[in-house]
Amino acid sequence: FAITQQITRAALSVHLNIAEGSSRKSSAERRRYYEIARGSVIEIDTALDIAVELDYTDKKNLDELGRYLFRCFQMLSKMTEN
Repeated sequence: FAITQQITRAALSVHLNIAEGSSRKSSAERRRYYEIARGSVIEIDTALDIAVELDYTDKKNLDELGRYLFRCFQMLSKMTEN
């Protein structure tokens, strides 16, 4: 399904933007990459919500994953504050 591929791309984007951001010398540049990664986390969450709406999965099956996504979002938000 296309939604699976989109989730995979967004998850890869999170990792790649964190890696790219960590290599930047300027804090403004680092923050920008971390903000992009944070946007990809939101994209994953939204795609999973759509998957539930389309009855591809049950919301209960995604509870633990939702907690991990929220924690990842929190950590990236802290990283953009510096």
